[in-house]
Amino acid sequence: MEAAMRYIGIDLGTSAVKLILMGADGTIYKTVSKEYPISFPRPGWSEQNPCDWYEQTKAGIRELTEGTDTTDIAGMSFGGQMHGLVILDKDDNVIRPAILWNDGRTDKECQYLNNVIGRDKLSEYTANIAFAGFTAPKLLWLKTNEPDNFARISKIMLPKDYLAYRLTGVHCTDYSDASGMLLLDVKNRCWSGQMLSICGISMEQMPALYESYEKVGTLREAVAEELGLARDTIVAAGAGDNAAAAIGTGTTGSGRCNISLGTSGTIFISSDRFSVDDNNALHSFAHADGNYHLMGCMLSAASCNKWWMDGIIGTKDYSKEQEPITDDMLGNNHVYFLPYLMGERSPHNDPHARGTFTGLTMDTTRTDMTQAVLEGVAFAIRDSFEVAGKLGIKIDRTTICGGGAKSRLWCRIIANVLGIDVDMPALEEGPSQGAAMLAMVACKEYDSVKAAVDAIVKVSGTIHPDKEIAARYDRRYNEFAGIYPALKNVFASLA
Repeated sequence: MEAAMRYIGIDLGTSAVKLILMGADGTIYKTVSKEYPISFPRPGWSEQNPCDWYEQTKAGIRELTEGTDTTDIAGMSFGGQMHGLVILDKDDNVIRPAILWNDGRTDKECQYLNNVIGRDKLSEYTANIAFAGFTAPKLLWLKTNEPDNFARISKIMLPKDYLAYRLTGVHCTDYSDASGMLLLDVKNRCWSGQMLSICGISMEQMPALYESYEKVGTLREAVAEELGLARDTIVAAGAGDNAAAAIGTGTTGSGRCNISLGTSGTIFISSDRFSVDDNNALHSFAHADGNYHLMGCMLSAASCNKWWMDGIIGTKDYSKEQEPITDDMLGNNHVYFLPYLMGERSPHNDPHARGTFTGLTMDTTRTDMTQAVLEGVAFAIRDSFEVAGKLGIKIDRTTICGGGAKSRLWCRIIANVLGIDVDMPALEEGPSQGAAMLAMVACKEYDSVKAAVDAIVKVSGTIHPDKEIAARYDRRYNEFAGIYPALKNVFASLA
Protein backbone atom coordinates (compact mmCIF):
# COMPACT_ATOMS: atom_id res chain seq x y z
CA MET A 1 0.00 0.00 0.00
CA GLU A 2 1.34 3.43 -0.95
CA ALA A 3 2.44 5.55 2.03
CA ALA A 4 0.35 8.61 2.89
CA MET A 5 2.28 11.76 2.07
CA ARG A 6 3.25 14.35 4.66
CA TYR A 7 3.85 18.09 4.39
CA ILE A 8 5.94 20.72 6.18
CA GLY A 9 4.39 24.07 7.10
CA ILE A 10 6.80 26.87 8.04
CA ASP A 11 5.61 29.94 9.91
CA LEU A 12 8.34 32.60 9.83
CA GLY A 13 7.29 34.78 12.75
CA THR A 14 8.81 37.83 14.37
CA SER A 15 10.34 36.07 17.37
CA ALA A 16 10.61 32.48 16.11
CA VAL A 17 10.06 30.14 13.20
CA LYS A 18 7.44 27.48 13.89
CA LEU A 19 7.32 24.31 11.82
CA ILE A 20 4.78 21.51 11.65
CA LEU A 21 4.78 18.09 10.00
CA MET A 22 1.24 17.42 8.82
CA GLY A 23 -0.60 14.59 7.13
CA ALA A 24 -3.03 15.09 4.26
CA ASP A 25 -5.94 14.42 6.64
CA GLY A 26 -4.83 17.21 9.00
CA THR A 27 -2.97 15.02 11.48
CA ILE A 28 -0.14 16.93 13.16
CA TYR A 29 2.80 14.58 13.67
CA LYS A 30 5.22 17.04 15.23
CA THR A 31 5.81 20.74 15.86
CA VAL A 32 9.09 22.56 16.37
CA SER A 33 9.90 26.17 17.24
CA LYS A 34 13.25 27.91 16.86
CA GLU A 35 13.87 31.43 18.15
CA TYR A 36 16.12 34.13 16.72
CA PRO A 37 17.03 37.63 17.89
CA ILE A 38 15.40 40.91 16.96
CA SER A 39 17.25 44.20 17.24
CA PHE A 40 15.98 47.70 17.97
CA PRO A 41 18.85 49.97 16.82
CA ARG A 42 16.86 53.11 17.68
CA PRO A 43 13.49 53.77 19.34
CA GLY A 44 10.76 52.65 16.95
CA TRP A 45 13.17 50.71 14.71
CA SER A 46 12.99 46.93 14.32
CA GLU A 47 15.41 44.71 12.36
CA GLN A 48 16.48 41.09 11.91
CA ASN A 49 19.20 39.20 10.05
CA PRO A 50 17.60 37.07 7.28
CA CYS A 51 20.42 34.55 7.61
CA ASP A 52 19.19 33.82 11.15
CA TRP A 53 15.78 32.92 9.70
CA TYR A 54 17.32 30.47 7.27
CA GLU A 55 19.69 28.81 9.73
CA GLN A 56 16.94 28.33 12.31
CA THR A 57 14.54 27.06 9.65
CA LYS A 58 17.06 24.43 8.57
CA ALA A 59 17.65 23.45 12.19
CA GLY A 60 13.89 23.24 12.66
CA ILE A 61 13.40 21.01 9.62
CA ARG A 62 16.14 18.65 10.80
CA GLU A 63 14.57 18.42 14.26
CA LEU A 64 11.09 18.05 12.79
CA THR A 65 12.10 15.07 10.67
CA GLU A 66 14.60 13.47 13.07
CA GLY A 67 14.10 9.74 13.38
CA THR A 68 11.40 9.57 10.71
CA ASP A 69 11.23 8.27 7.17
CA THR A 70 11.52 11.40 5.05
CA THR A 71 10.69 9.74 1.73
CA ASP A 72 6.99 10.47 2.22
CA ILE A 73 7.50 14.25 2.69
CA ALA A 74 6.09 15.59 -0.57
CA GLY A 75 6.31 19.35 -0.11
CA MET A 76 6.57 22.41 2.06
CA SER A 77 5.35 25.98 2.09
CA PHE A 78 5.34 29.11 4.21
CA GLY A 79 3.37 31.65 6.14
CA GLY A 80 5.51 34.66 6.92
CA GLN A 81 5.70 37.98 8.71
CA MET A 82 4.68 40.53 6.10
CA HIS A 83 6.11 43.82 4.78
CA GLY A 84 9.75 43.26 5.82
CA LEU A 85 12.34 44.65 3.42
CA VAL A 86 14.95 42.07 2.41
CA ILE A 87 17.46 43.26 -0.20
CA LEU A 88 20.02 41.16 -2.06
CA ASP A 89 23.04 42.22 -4.13
CA LYS A 90 24.06 40.86 -7.54
CA ASP A 91 25.55 37.79 -5.84
CA ASP A 92 22.34 37.22 -3.85
CA ASN A 93 23.98 38.20 -0.58
CA VAL A 94 21.93 40.09 2.02
CA ILE A 95 22.91 43.76 1.88
CA ARG A 96 21.66 44.90 5.29
CA PRO A 97 19.42 43.63 8.11
CA ALA A 98 15.77 43.31 7.14
CA ILE A 99 13.59 46.26 8.20
CA LEU A 100 10.54 44.61 9.79
CA TRP A 101 6.79 45.10 9.64
CA ASN A 102 6.69 46.82 13.06
CA ASP A 103 9.45 49.31 12.26
CA GLY A 104 8.25 52.91 12.50
CA ARG A 105 11.08 54.90 10.91
CA THR A 106 9.25 55.83 7.70
CA ASP A 107 6.86 58.55 8.87
CA LYS A 108 8.38 61.15 6.53
CA GLU A 109 8.20 58.76 3.57
CA CYS A 110 4.59 57.86 4.34
CA GLN A 111 3.70 61.54 4.53
CA TYR A 112 5.31 62.04 1.13
CA LEU A 113 3.48 59.12 -0.44
CA ASN A 114 0.09 59.89 1.09
CA ASN A 115 0.16 63.68 0.80
CA VAL A 116 2.42 64.49 -2.16
CA ILE A 117 1.87 61.52 -4.44
CA GLY A 118 -1.62 61.40 -2.90
CA ARG A 119 -3.84 58.79 -1.32
CA ASP A 120 -6.12 58.68 -4.36
CA LYS A 121 -3.20 57.85 -6.64
CA LEU A 122 -1.81 55.23 -4.26
CA SER A 123 -5.24 53.61 -4.00
CA GLU A 124 -5.57 53.67 -7.78
CA TYR A 125 -2.14 52.07 -8.25
CA THR A 126 -2.20 49.55 -5.37
CA ALA A 127 -5.68 49.59 -3.71
CA ASN A 128 -3.99 50.81 -0.50
CA ILE A 129 -2.32 53.83 1.06
CA ALA A 130 1.06 54.11 2.75
CA PHE A 131 1.51 52.76 6.28
CA ALA A 132 4.74 52.94 8.25
CA GLY A 133 5.28 49.19 8.15
CA PHE A 134 4.81 48.75 4.39
CA THR A 135 7.74 47.97 2.12
CA ALA A 136 7.61 50.86 -0.36
CA PRO A 137 8.18 53.58 2.28
CA LYS A 138 11.16 51.58 3.53
CA LEU A 139 12.66 51.65 0.04
CA LEU A 140 12.28 55.44 -0.06
CA TRP A 141 13.88 55.67 3.39
CA LEU A 142 16.78 53.51 2.21
CA LYS A 143 17.18 55.60 -0.94
CA THR A 144 17.56 58.77 1.16
CA ASN A 145 19.44 57.49 4.19
CA GLU A 146 21.54 54.60 2.83
CA PRO A 147 22.06 55.46 -0.87
CA ASP A 148 25.05 53.12 -1.21
CA ASN A 149 22.97 50.16 -0.06
CA PHE A 150 20.07 51.24 -2.26
CA ALA A 151 22.38 51.33 -5.30
CA ARG A 152 23.51 47.73 -4.65
CA ILE A 153 19.99 46.24 -4.76
CA SER A 154 19.61 43.46 -7.28
CA LYS A 155 16.52 41.78 -5.78
CA ILE A 156 13.83 42.98 -3.37
CA MET A 157 12.17 40.27 -1.32
CA LEU A 158 9.87 39.61 1.62
CA PRO A 159 10.95 37.56 4.66
CA LYS A 160 9.41 34.17 3.80
CA ASP A 161 10.53 34.58 0.18
CA TYR A 162 14.13 34.72 1.31
CA LEU A 163 13.62 31.23 2.73
CA ALA A 164 12.08 30.06 -0.54
CA TYR A 165 15.05 31.47 -2.44
CA ARG A 166 17.63 29.80 -0.19
CA LEU A 167 15.80 26.47 -0.51
CA THR A 168 15.08 26.54 -4.26
CA GLY A 169 17.21 29.23 -5.90
CA VAL A 170 14.05 30.96 -7.20
CA HIS A 171 13.36 34.64 -6.54
CA CYS A 172 9.63 34.52 -5.89
CA THR A 173 6.77 35.91 -3.88
CA ASP A 174 3.02 35.35 -3.73
CA TYR A 175 0.16 37.78 -4.31
CA SER A 176 -1.08 37.87 -0.70
CA ASP A 177 2.29 38.85 0.77
CA ALA A 178 3.14 41.15 -2.14
CA SER A 179 -0.13 43.02 -1.50
CA GLY A 180 1.43 44.49 1.64
CA MET A 181 4.41 46.03 -0.14
CA LEU A 182 2.51 48.97 -1.69
CA LEU A 183 4.14 47.91 -4.94
CA LEU A 184 1.48 45.50 -6.24
CA ASP A 185 -1.54 46.38 -8.35
CA VAL A 186 -3.78 44.19 -6.19
CA LYS A 187 -6.86 44.31 -8.42
CA ASN A 188 -4.93 43.15 -11.50
CA ARG A 189 -2.41 40.96 -9.65
CA CYS A 190 0.74 42.45 -11.17
CA TRP A 191 3.52 44.81 -10.12
CA SER A 192 2.54 48.48 -10.37
CA GLY A 193 4.84 50.22 -12.84
CA GLN A 194 3.86 53.59 -11.38
CA MET A 195 4.83 52.59 -7.84
CA LEU A 196 8.11 51.04 -8.93
CA SER A 197 8.94 54.30 -10.71
CA ILE A 198 8.04 56.38 -7.63
CA CYS A 199 10.40 54.23 -5.54
CA GLY A 200 13.18 54.34 -8.13
CA ILE A 201 13.30 50.60 -8.75
CA SER A 202 12.91 48.42 -11.83
CA MET A 203 10.75 45.45 -12.73
CA GLU A 204 13.92 43.33 -12.89
CA GLN A 205 14.56 43.94 -9.21
CA MET A 206 11.22 42.40 -8.24
CA PRO A 207 10.64 38.67 -7.66
CA ALA A 208 8.34 36.56 -9.84
CA LEU A 209 4.70 36.45 -8.71
CA TYR A 210 2.84 33.23 -7.88
CA GLU A 211 -0.45 32.20 -6.36
CA SER A 212 0.15 30.98 -2.81
CA TYR A 213 -0.66 27.36 -3.70
CA GLU A 214 1.58 27.22 -6.78
CA LYS A 215 4.85 25.31 -7.01
CA VAL A 216 7.86 27.63 -7.32
CA GLY A 217 10.47 24.90 -7.50
CA THR A 218 12.11 21.97 -5.74
CA LEU A 219 14.94 21.81 -3.24
CA ARG A 220 18.45 22.62 -4.39
CA GLU A 221 20.56 19.50 -4.45
CA ALA A 222 22.92 20.64 -1.69
CA VAL A 223 20.00 21.78 0.49
CA ALA A 224 18.14 18.49 0.03
CA GLU A 225 21.26 16.56 1.03
CA GLU A 226 21.86 18.77 4.07
CA LEU A 227 18.24 18.40 5.26
CA GLY A 228 17.92 14.72 4.44
CA LEU A 229 14.96 15.33 2.13
CA ALA A 230 14.30 14.21 -1.43
CA ARG A 231 15.65 16.43 -4.20
CA ASP A 232 12.17 16.60 -5.79
CA THR A 233 10.46 17.91 -2.60
CA ILE A 234 8.09 20.60 -3.88
CA VAL A 235 8.23 24.12 -2.46
CA ALA A 236 5.06 26.22 -2.83
CA ALA A 237 5.04 30.01 -2.77
CA GLY A 238 3.15 30.28 0.52
CA ALA A 239 1.39 33.36 1.88
CA GLY A 240 1.59 36.27 4.23
CA ASP A 241 1.08 35.12 7.80
CA ASN A 242 -2.50 36.33 8.10
CA ALA A 243 -3.59 34.83 4.79
CA ALA A 244 -1.93 31.53 5.73
CA ALA A 245 -3.61 31.56 9.15
CA ALA A 246 -6.93 32.28 7.45
CA ILE A 247 -6.53 29.15 5.30
CA GLY A 248 -5.85 27.14 8.45
CA THR A 249 -9.08 28.42 10.02
CA GLY A 250 -11.20 27.92 6.90
CA THR A 251 -11.59 31.63 6.15
CA THR A 252 -12.11 31.39 2.42
CA GLY A 253 -14.89 32.32 0.01
CA SER A 254 -17.18 35.28 0.57
CA GLY A 255 -17.85 37.04 3.88
CA ARG A 256 -15.94 34.70 6.21
CA CYS A 257 -13.96 36.25 9.06
CA ASN A 258 -10.96 35.35 11.19
CA ILE A 259 -9.40 37.24 14.08
CA SER A 260 -5.75 36.61 14.86
CA LEU A 261 -4.40 37.45 18.32
CA GLY A 262 -0.69 37.14 17.69
CA THR A 263 2.10 39.64 18.29
CA SER A 264 -0.01 41.85 16.06
CA GLY A 265 -3.78 41.54 15.79
CA THR A 266 -5.81 41.25 12.63
CA ILE A 267 -9.35 41.04 11.41
CA PHE A 268 -9.39 39.13 8.14
CA ILE A 269 -12.50 39.18 5.92
CA SER A 270 -12.39 36.92 2.87
CA SER A 271 -14.16 37.89 -0.34
CA ASP A 272 -14.68 36.51 -3.83
CA ARG A 273 -14.56 40.03 -5.23
CA PHE A 274 -12.15 42.96 -5.11
CA SER A 275 -13.23 45.94 -2.98
CA VAL A 276 -11.69 49.02 -1.31
CA ASP A 277 -13.13 51.17 1.48
CA ASP A 278 -13.28 54.91 0.77
CA ASN A 279 -10.74 55.90 3.43
CA ASN A 280 -8.40 52.90 2.95
CA ALA A 281 -8.72 52.22 6.67
CA LEU A 282 -8.71 48.50 5.89
CA HIS A 283 -6.10 46.90 3.67
CA SER A 284 -7.37 45.49 0.38
CA PHE A 285 -5.17 42.48 -0.38
CA ALA A 286 -5.08 39.34 -2.51
CA HIS A 287 -5.92 36.13 -0.63
CA ALA A 288 -4.06 32.84 -0.60
CA ASP A 289 -7.08 31.04 -2.11
CA GLY A 290 -6.77 33.04 -5.34
CA ASN A 291 -9.42 35.61 -4.39
CA TYR A 292 -9.25 38.74 -2.20
CA HIS A 293 -9.63 39.89 1.38
CA LEU A 294 -9.99 42.99 3.52
CA MET A 295 -7.79 43.22 6.58
CA GLY A 296 -7.54 45.48 9.57
CA CYS A 297 -4.24 45.24 11.39
CA MET A 298 -3.29 46.48 14.85
CA LEU A 299 0.43 46.45 15.54
CA SER A 300 0.22 45.28 19.17
CA ALA A 301 -2.27 42.63 20.28
CA ALA A 302 -1.13 39.61 22.33
CA SER A 303 2.16 41.49 22.69
CA CYS A 304 0.27 44.03 24.85
CA ASN A 305 -0.65 41.29 27.30
CA LYS A 306 2.89 39.90 27.21
CA TRP A 307 4.29 43.40 27.88
CA TRP A 308 1.90 43.88 30.81
CA MET A 309 2.41 40.41 32.31
CA ASP A 310 6.11 39.82 31.71
CA GLY A 311 7.52 43.32 31.73
CA ILE A 312 5.34 45.32 34.11
CA ILE A 313 3.83 43.04 36.76
CA GLY A 314 6.49 40.34 36.34
CA THR A 315 4.64 37.05 35.95
CA LYS A 316 4.41 34.20 33.47
CA ASP A 317 1.20 32.84 34.99
CA TYR A 318 -1.23 34.59 32.66
CA SER A 319 -4.23 32.42 33.58
CA LYS A 320 -3.84 33.13 37.30
CA GLU A 321 -3.93 36.88 36.65
CA GLN A 322 -7.15 36.46 34.65
CA GLU A 323 -8.93 34.22 37.20
CA PRO A 324 -10.40 37.09 39.30
CA ILE A 325 -12.12 38.62 36.23
CA THR A 326 -15.73 37.46 36.56
CA ASP A 327 -18.76 37.92 34.32
CA ASP A 328 -20.14 40.77 36.41
CA MET A 329 -16.90 42.71 35.76
CA LEU A 330 -17.14 42.44 31.96
CA GLY A 331 -18.32 45.73 30.51
CA ASN A 332 -18.10 47.42 33.91
CA ASN A 333 -14.42 48.32 34.01
CA HIS A 334 -13.71 52.02 34.61
CA VAL A 335 -10.16 51.70 33.23
CA TYR A 336 -9.37 51.93 29.51
CA PHE A 337 -6.19 50.88 27.73
CA LEU A 338 -5.06 52.14 24.31
CA PRO A 339 -3.03 49.23 22.85
CA TYR A 340 -0.76 51.34 20.64
CA LEU A 341 2.62 50.28 22.03
CA MET A 342 4.19 50.29 18.54
CA GLY A 343 2.01 53.00 17.02
CA GLU A 344 -1.11 51.90 15.18
CA ARG A 345 -2.11 50.92 11.68
CA SER A 346 -5.83 50.16 11.17
CA PRO A 347 -7.80 52.30 11.21
CA HIS A 348 -5.76 55.26 12.53
CA ASN A 349 -2.55 54.93 10.48
CA ASP A 350 -0.58 56.76 13.16
CA PRO A 351 2.99 55.67 13.97
CA HIS A 352 3.08 58.26 16.78
CA ALA A 353 0.13 56.75 18.68
CA ARG A 354 1.15 55.31 22.04
CA GLY A 355 -0.27 53.06 24.73
CA THR A 356 -2.12 54.66 27.61
CA PHE A 357 -4.14 53.72 30.66
CA THR A 358 -7.06 56.12 31.13
CA GLY A 359 -9.46 56.33 34.07
CA LEU A 360 -7.11 55.25 36.87
CA THR A 361 -8.31 56.09 40.39
CA MET A 362 -7.16 55.30 43.92
CA ASP A 363 -9.32 52.18 43.95
CA THR A 364 -7.99 50.81 40.64
CA THR A 365 -6.62 47.30 41.10
CA ARG A 366 -4.06 45.19 39.31
CA THR A 367 -6.97 43.06 38.04
CA ASP A 368 -8.73 46.13 36.62
CA MET A 369 -5.63 46.97 34.62
CA THR A 370 -5.17 43.39 33.43
CA GLN A 371 -8.79 43.39 32.27
CA ALA A 372 -8.31 46.78 30.59
CA VAL A 373 -5.42 45.42 28.50
CA LEU A 374 -7.56 42.54 27.20
CA GLU A 375 -10.50 44.87 26.56
CA GLY A 376 -8.36 47.52 24.85
CA VAL A 377 -7.21 45.02 22.25
CA ALA A 378 -10.83 43.87 21.73
CA PHE A 379 -12.04 47.45 21.33
CA ALA A 380 -9.28 48.18 18.80
CA ILE A 381 -10.38 45.11 16.82
CA ARG A 382 -13.92 46.48 16.87
CA ASP A 383 -12.62 49.70 15.28
CA SER A 384 -11.93 47.69 12.12
CA PHE A 385 -15.30 45.92 12.37
CA GLU A 386 -16.97 49.33 12.36
CA VAL A 387 -15.22 50.19 9.07
CA ALA A 388 -16.32 46.88 7.52
CA GLY A 389 -19.87 47.57 8.64
CA LYS A 390 -19.85 50.90 6.81
CA LEU A 391 -18.94 48.98 3.65
CA GLY A 392 -22.13 46.99 4.08
CA ILE A 393 -20.26 43.86 5.16
CA LYS A 394 -22.30 42.00 7.77
CA ILE A 395 -20.31 39.67 9.99
CA ASP A 396 -22.23 37.50 12.44
CA ARG A 397 -19.45 35.09 13.39
CA THR A 398 -15.70 34.72 13.28
CA THR A 399 -13.01 32.15 13.92
CA ILE A 400 -10.13 33.11 16.18
CA CYS A 401 -6.48 32.02 16.29
CA GLY A 402 -3.08 33.05 17.63
CA GLY A 403 -1.46 32.80 21.04
CA GLY A 404 -3.96 35.15 22.65
CA ALA A 405 -6.84 32.88 21.60
CA LYS A 406 -5.65 30.33 24.17
CA SER A 407 -7.31 32.57 26.77
CA ARG A 408 -10.98 31.60 26.97
CA LEU A 409 -11.66 34.84 28.84
CA TRP A 410 -10.13 36.96 26.08
CA CYS A 411 -12.20 35.14 23.45
CA ARG A 412 -15.31 35.73 25.57
CA ILE A 413 -14.51 39.43 25.85
CA ILE A 414 -14.10 39.65 22.07
CA ALA A 415 -17.39 37.83 21.44
CA ASN A 416 -19.20 40.35 23.61
CA VAL A 417 -17.34 43.46 22.42
CA LEU A 418 -18.18 42.52 18.81
CA GLY A 419 -21.57 40.99 19.61
CA ILE A 420 -20.94 37.96 17.39
CA ASP A 421 -20.31 34.21 17.72
CA VAL A 422 -16.66 33.21 18.00
CA ASP A 423 -15.78 29.75 16.65
CA MET A 424 -12.81 27.90 18.11
CA PRO A 425 -10.98 25.79 15.50
CA ALA A 426 -10.48 22.16 16.51
CA LEU A 427 -6.95 22.35 15.14
CA GLU A 428 -5.17 25.68 15.50
CA GLU A 429 -1.56 25.84 14.43
CA GLY A 430 -1.74 29.29 12.87
CA PRO A 431 0.13 30.15 9.67
CA SER A 432 2.15 26.92 9.71
CA GLN A 433 -1.05 24.88 9.32
CA GLY A 434 -2.25 27.00 6.40
CA ALA A 435 1.22 26.75 4.87
CA ALA A 436 1.14 22.94 5.01
CA MET A 437 -2.31 22.98 3.37
CA LEU A 438 -0.99 25.21 0.57
CA ALA A 439 1.81 22.70 0.03
CA MET A 440 -0.82 19.97 -0.30
CA VAL A 441 -2.53 21.86 -3.10
CA ALA A 442 0.81 22.47 -4.86
CA CYS A 443 1.50 18.72 -4.66
CA LYS A 444 -1.98 17.88 -6.08
CA GLU A 445 -3.09 16.23 -2.83
CA TYR A 446 -6.17 18.47 -3.16
CA ASP A 447 -7.57 20.12 -6.29
CA SER A 448 -8.04 23.50 -4.64
CA VAL A 449 -7.57 25.42 -1.42
CA LYS A 450 -11.31 25.11 -0.78
CA ALA A 451 -11.12 21.34 -1.09
CA ALA A 452 -8.27 21.24 1.45
CA VAL A 453 -10.20 23.50 3.84
CA ASP A 454 -13.38 21.42 3.55
CA ALA A 455 -11.47 18.23 4.31
CA ILE A 456 -9.30 19.45 7.18
CA VAL A 457 -10.79 22.43 9.05
CA LYS A 458 -13.25 21.67 11.87
CA VAL A 459 -14.72 23.75 14.72
CA SER A 460 -14.43 22.46 18.32
CA GLY A 461 -16.85 24.90 19.93
CA THR A 462 -18.44 28.33 19.78
CA ILE A 463 -18.56 31.21 22.27
CA HIS A 464 -21.84 33.12 22.04
CA PRO A 465 -22.18 36.72 23.22
CA ASP A 466 -24.29 37.43 26.29
CA LYS A 467 -26.95 40.05 25.56
CA GLU A 468 -26.45 42.00 28.80
CA ILE A 469 -22.64 41.92 28.69
CA ALA A 470 -22.63 42.91 25.00
CA ALA A 471 -24.89 45.89 25.78
CA ARG A 472 -22.51 47.03 28.54
CA TYR A 473 -19.57 46.74 26.15
CA ASP A 474 -21.42 48.80 23.53
CA ARG A 475 -21.49 51.70 25.97
CA ARG A 476 -17.86 51.17 26.96
CA TYR A 477 -16.75 51.00 23.32
CA ASN A 478 -18.31 54.38 22.60
CA GLU A 479 -16.25 55.86 25.46
CA PHE A 480 -13.09 54.06 24.28
CA ALA A 481 -13.59 55.40 20.74
CA GLY A 482 -13.28 58.98 22.04
CA ILE A 483 -9.92 58.55 23.74
CA TYR A 484 -7.59 58.33 20.72
CA PRO A 485 -9.02 61.42 18.94
CA ALA A 486 -8.63 63.39 22.18
CA LEU A 487 -4.95 62.38 22.47
CA LYS A 488 -3.91 62.35 18.81
CA ASN A 489 -2.28 65.81 18.92
CA VAL A 490 -0.62 64.96 22.23
CA PHE A 491 0.99 61.89 20.66
CA ALA A 492 2.19 63.98 17.71
CA SER A 493 3.75 66.62 19.99
CA LEU A 494 5.48 63.95 22.09
CA ALA A 495 7.02 62.49 18.93
